[in-house]
Amino acid sequence: MQVFKSPKESLGDLGALAAAKLIAAATDVALVVDTQGVIRDVAFNKDELALELDGQGRWLGSRLMDIVTADTQAKIRELLLDATVRDVPTWRQVNHPSPGGEDVPVLYSAISLGRDDRLLVVGRDLRQLAMMQQRLINAQQSMERDYIRLRHAETRYRLLFQVSSEAVMIVDANSELIVDANPATLALFETPAAQTLNSAVAAYFDDAHQQAVLNTLADVRSTGRDGRARVRLANSGRECELSASLFRQENASLFLMRLTSQSAIPETGAAKSVALLLKYFEVAADAMVITHYDGRVVRANLAFLEMTQLGNAEQARGESLDRWLGRTGVDLSVALANLRQSGAIKLFATVLRGEYGASAEVEVSAVALNDVEDKPCFGFAIRNVEKRLPTAPSSKRELPRSVAQLTELIGRVPLRDLVRETTDVIEKLSIEAALELTGDNRASAADMLGLSRQSLYVKLRRYGLAEHAPEGEAADE
Repeated sequence: MQVFKSPKESLGDLGALAAAKLIAAATDVALVVDTQGVIRDVAFNKDELALELDGQGRWLGSRLMDIVTADTQAKIRELLLDATVRDVPTWRQVNHPSPGGEDVPVLYSAISLGRDDRLLVVGRDLRQLAMMQQRLINAQQSMERDYIRLRHAETRYRLLFQVSSEAVMIVDANSELIVDANPATLALFETPAAQTLNSAVAAYFDDAHQQAVLNTLADVRSTGRDGRARVRLANSGRECELSASLFRQENASLFLMRLTSQSAIPETGAAKSVALLLKYFEVAADAMVITHYDGRVVRANLAFLEMTQLGNAEQARGESLDRWLGRTGVDLSVALANLRQSGAIKLFATVLRGEYGASAEVEVSAVALNDVEDKPCFGFAIRNVEKRLPTAPSSKRELPRSVAQLTELIGRVPLRDLVRETTDVIEKLSIEAALELTGDNRASAADMLGLSRQSLYVKLRRYGLAEHAPEGEAADE
C-alpha cells in the first residue's frame, strides 16, 4: 500500500469531522469497530444501500461477524486479524443478508485508526460487478452450448457422409474439381483419395458421356434446380444415374453429386471394415472397455489388461470397472451418472489401479451405446497421461480459462482454493469485458467496474494485462 509522502504538509490538521466526510464520500460503507469486532459507528454513501443493509438500525452495537452470512464469517476474523496483529490491510469480499432475499456482496478492508481500541473498516458495493459477472457467465455458457450443438451436427453429417453406401461427392461449381468424396465414391472410381481430390469430375466418366456430365452441371448452375443424367464410368463401363444439386457454403457455390449404379455396386468391404474396427479395438494403444449399464465389464482390450495387470480378458469380464478405475464407489459413479444424463463424457481425470498395486493417472472419455438388442451400455477410452509433456511452461499463478478446467480441479484442491480461483477468473473476465465494451478506455472501464484507475492498473498487472496500463499513465495517477 502506498501512502502520502508528506500528509501533514498536504492535508494539514484534518479534523475528525472532515475525516468522517472524506471517508463516507470515498467508500460505499464505512464502519468504526473496536478490537472485539463490535460496530461503534456506521456511515453509508448511498441511502438506497443504507436502507437495504441497515434499514432497521440494528448494526450499531452488533458484532461485524453477526451481520454477514455464515459462510463469510471466517473472512471477517481474518480481516480484523490482518488489521490488528499483522498490520497488513487486505481486501476481503463478504456477503450481507438482505430482506429482499439476495445477499449483498461487499468488499471490505480494515485499518487501524492509531488507537488501541478502534479500527476503520471501509467497504465497496459489488452488486453491479456481480450482475456483470453473471451476465458474462450466462453469455459464455450460451456460446459454449451453441458451439457444442454445431460440433455435434457437423459430426453427425460427417459420419453420415462417410458411412453412406451411396457414392456422394462435393464438387466446386466454378472449377468443377472434386472437393470431397466419400469411401463409396472412391470404391466406385477405384482410385485413392489423394488422387481423386482436386481432380476434374468429368475425367471419371466415359469420353462419350463427359459432355453430358458437364451439360447437367451447367443446367443446375444456371437454373438452381436439381439435374439428372444417365452416364457411364470410364474405368469399368458401368452405367450410373447421376444426380446433382447446387448449394452455397461460405460464399462459394458447390455441387452435391450422387451416383447410383444400375448394376449392384461391388461390396465396399463392410465385413472387412467391421473386422478392422475389432482389430483396432484389441490392439489400440489406449485402454478401451465396453461395460453394461451398471458398469460391469463386457469386453476389454489388451492395453486395458496391461494397465490393470490382468492375465487375460476373462479376469475382467463381469467385474465392475470400479474395481480398477478411480476412487472406489466415487469416480465410476460420477462417470456413469453423467453418461446416463448426457450420453458422453470427455477427459475425465482419475486414476487406474492395477491388481498388484501399480497405479497411473489417466484421462477417461466415454459414450453411451445401444447393442443389437437395444440394451444400453457404455464404451470407455482410457489414456495414460503420466508421461504427457506440458505444451508450455506455466506459472503457479496462471489462472484457469474455462469452467471445464475449474471442474478438473474438484477433488484435487480444497474448496476454499477452488472458490478463490473461480473469483479470480470472473474478475479477470469482467475487466477484459469492460475494456472491450469501452474501446480500451481505462477511465470508463474503471467507472463501469466501480474501481479507481489506480486499482484497475494493479489488477491489470496482476492478471497479465499490463499492456492496458502503461507505466507512465499509472504514475500520472
